[in-house]
Amino acid sequence: MPERSAMKVTLDLTLDQRQTAVDALSAASGLPKSRIKDAMTKGACWTFRKGRQLRLRRAKQELDAGTRLLLYYDSAVLERTPPEPTLLADQRRYTVWFKPHGLLTQGSQWGDHCSLLRRVEQSLKRPVFLVHRLDAEAAGLVLIAHDRQAAGALSRRFAERTMSKIYRARVQGIPEPAEQRLDAPLDGKPARTWLRLLRAETDTDTSVLEVRIETGRKHQIRRHLAGIGHPIVGDRVYGTAASVPMQLMAVRLSFTCPLLGRPVDYGLPDEQRLQ
Repeated sequence: MPERSAMKVTLDLTLDQRQTAVDALSAASGLPKSRIKDAMTKGACWTFRKGRQLRLRRAKQELDAGTRLLLYYDSAVLERTPPEPTLLADQRRYTVWFKPHGLLTQGSQWGDHCSLLRRVEQSLKRPVFLVHRLDAEAAGLVLIAHDRQAAGALSRRFAERTMSKIYRARVQGIPEPAEQRLDAPLDGKPARTWLRLLRAETDTDTSVLEVRIETGRKHQIRRHLAGIGHPIVGDRVYGTAASVPMQLMAVRLSFTCPLLGRPVDYGLPDEQRLQ
């Protein structure tokens, strides 16, 4: 039986006869077919093929008896309208995008219509492969690969730490000294962050920093800055909520491109940068 909480339904169903996904899910969940179709389009329905769990979007697809379906329906997720990303560079085998605040890098079991990967897939009509992540609350540059070989080659640049990543952050207070190396371990692993003061705003007791990272631990910049008493403005997890989105932005990516065979440098236009 499905578990319900308001307009939230989770369902694990194995078909006992051949039928369409929308008919089976509507009958089992009690939700109208129109809502099931919308949820499927937005990536909230899953099935299994050759041992892999895959999103199922075609509502009218006929499925054989024995097919297992999973539905993760959350009206709060499905009703969200995602902010639009901006294409900054197209190298065919990969593209560079500006991800705005509030847009996920990739989807979850509850849907993917509010993710950069899905928006890019719909916009370019190409396969999409995740190369690296950027927190949903943050904004800035993200690479998306369009074939598996490109994804692997670019991912190795991140794994080998040969990808130069520069961020800007507005933090509470004014760090001293103006240039610092933060190397407190995170989750028992080495972590290194460099910061440089760009501008101190004494009237609001905040600062704008340039930040570089040599490692890629979870929430590394946010945790390191909070750890020295200067949390990022708007960071609800490691600082305090604010009237603005979390003030962290990825502004530059530089690396020797394994696909083009030359150094590349992608920077965020000034009008999109954290000022």
